[in-house]
Amino acid sequence: MDRRALLCGLAGAALTACGGSAPTKTGGVGTARPGDRLASTADIAVGSGKLIDLPGNAQLLLVQPSEGQFRAFNPTCPHVGSLVNPPARGVITCPLHGSTFDASSGAVTKGPAPRGLTEVAITRSGGDLLLA
Repeated sequence: MDRRALLCGLAGAALTACGGSAPTKTGGVGTARPGDRLASTADIAVGSGKLIDLPGNAQLLLVQPSEGQFRAFNPTCPHVGSLVNPPARGVITCPLHGSTFDASSGAVTKGPAPRGLTEVAITRSGGDLLLA
């Protein structure tokens, strides 16, 4: 066996032993169902937001643009599908090509995204945010 074959075999064995690469998160609700708890209202700071992991390897972006106002968006950028970052100073940014979105409405404020983020219906029950 030559050196190249040995190294290739070892690399393949290492990937197999480690389970390959981690699954990529997708935007949306995944396999979550209406009524499922998403987060505590205390987890989402005013003027900020948080990416929440959901069943089915999905993520949802929860934001609190002003005191007591909570919204949820599919964090998939409509440009090429990468996941956006939580808001900073009221702006949600796509790290791939720089599209920006208003944190209170999800509306696109700077392209190349052709449209805003898709809102996902949520409800509040006491101190919890639930999928509607």
